[in-house]
Amino acid sequence: MTKHIFVTGGVVSSLGKGLTSASIGMLLERRGLRVRMQKLDPYINVDPGTMSPYQHGEVYVLDDGSETDLDLGHYERFTSGKLDRDCNYTTGQIYLSVIEKERKGQFLGKTVQVIPHITNEIKRVIKRMGGDDVDVVITEIGGTVGDIESLPFLEAIRQFSLDVGRENCLYMHLTLVPYLKAADELKTKPTQHSVGQLREIGIQPDILVCRSERSISRDDREKIALFCNVKTEAVIEEKDKDFSIYEVPLSLVDNKMDELVVDKLGLSAGNLDMTPWTDLLHRLRNPRHELSIAVVGKYAEHKDAYKSIYESIDHAGMHHDAQIRIGRIQSSDIEREGAERLLSGYHGILVPGGFGERGVEGKVQAIEFARKKGVPFFGICLGMQLAVIEYARNVMQFAGAHSTEFDKDTAYPVICLLDEQQNVTQMGGTMRLGSQPARLTPDSRAHLAYGVEAIAERHRHRYEFNNEYRDVFEKAGMQFSGRSPDGGLIEIVEIPSHPWFVAAQFHPEFKSKPLAAHPLFVDFVDAAILRRKKRVTDEIEIQAAEASS
Repeated sequence: MTKHIFVTGGVVSSLGKGLTSASIGMLLERRGLRVRMQKLDPYINVDPGTMSPYQHGEVYVLDDGSETDLDLGHYERFTSGKLDRDCNYTTGQIYLSVIEKERKGQFLGKTVQVIPHITNEIKRVIKRMGGDDVDVVITEIGGTVGDIESLPFLEAIRQFSLDVGRENCLYMHLTLVPYLKAADELKTKPTQHSVGQLREIGIQPDILVCRSERSISRDDREKIALFCNVKTEAVIEEKDKDFSIYEVPLSLVDNKMDELVVDKLGLSAGNLDMTPWTDLLHRLRNPRHELSIAVVGKYAEHKDAYKSIYESIDHAGMHHDAQIRIGRIQSSDIEREGAERLLSGYHGILVPGGFGERGVEGKVQAIEFARKKGVPFFGICLGMQLAVIEYARNVMQFAGAHSTEFDKDTAYPVICLLDEQQNVTQMGGTMRLGSQPARLTPDSRAHLAYGVEAIAERHRHRYEFNNEYRDVFEKAGMQFSGRSPDGGLIEIVEIPSHPWFVAAQFHPEFKSKPLAAHPLFVDFVDAAILRRKKRVTDEIEIQAAEASS
């Protein structure tokens, strides 16, 4: 029978439930178990697709086109279990499903209530994750214990153990153990209160994961265990990681988390092999190269808005034994201060996706700077569209060239909606979403990076390259190195005469993993390393020439 782990959080938000859940999933996989992961979010939006990155961080897209919570990015980066639309549900989706059933008369005229109808729907979507091909389902409950929005989900997972048996469920609770500088001590009372609230709902946690900026003493762990009714060895310290989030799994191993879970659920598991992960961290701690890459975006000040971008750059850095400093550059700052001032000194420039006109001209200036200065450039989604616009304006002299998303009356609509997309009736309703196939031009930069001619990548966009301009762009020196299988859609553009200038309509960052960095990011970082080496060589030659004169 499939076993279930439920991960909840208390005291404050942003404790890292998603990262902890993903790490546990990875540990169980490395012990030979088959794991699936799920996130239940308490907000009423039907999905994160229309939510501001300032509110919610990035929207993570799956192969099936689902727009999901960014925690599913952690799940995919750390584990290999299949993720699809069943892996992320919101309150909005749950209520919508129940209301639709009521409208169809499926409740036979009964009064529809939170209990049992909403909780039954929540339990149904949890049960769907199990099966003969799954040993453990890890379900993370978003929000914080005590939030009114989370109550139906907590009630549902309380009931769940009655349905499947308490021996088949494990409740894990993340809390904060704050350090008070004035008293020079850690405080366990917030954890006690959080667990108390959980127990009032009817859930007794089996394992407590205590986030803290300082080590938790044995005495404090015993105190927490006593007041929270758990075993001392089940009070797990998860100290803040200053170096890398990829230390979290090894930290949990040190606290025997995998053994606790396996024993509690009576799982038949193999020995744990963390060799690939320890090798990864060794490369992180002992880099052979150091370089800097600028990410120019409109949400640069929000670290989660481009979460997968930053992680993918780090993955490519690990691949090359390189330590990468990422410069988060606000595109609107470039509009005010200029690209030369803000981007000089970086070894690579990346312009990510986005929606809306704010900051667009700053991104165009960044692309022009990268093209003219020979700085390795990587454009993603909107970054690809703006690379086309910049080339049209400044190389082909198409004054005012733009996307019809931003200028419906432009004389040169090099980016536009396809004919079948003209009538938008719902937000996101006409977007190209999920995994789409493409074919690469032999011997192109993209083909050399991937090593294959046929690829499939995830999309999240509406506007496309205007095919009426293909011939003139190719004559002007731009190469269309990736196209849809029927040739109708442009997926990748390159400038062959540039040291490294590649822009993709899709989102490669959604398929990068720590142990399997995405090919385009790997090639981009390699080009940045070569640029850094060349700059160092040039500086040495200049100094030598000055010394000899």
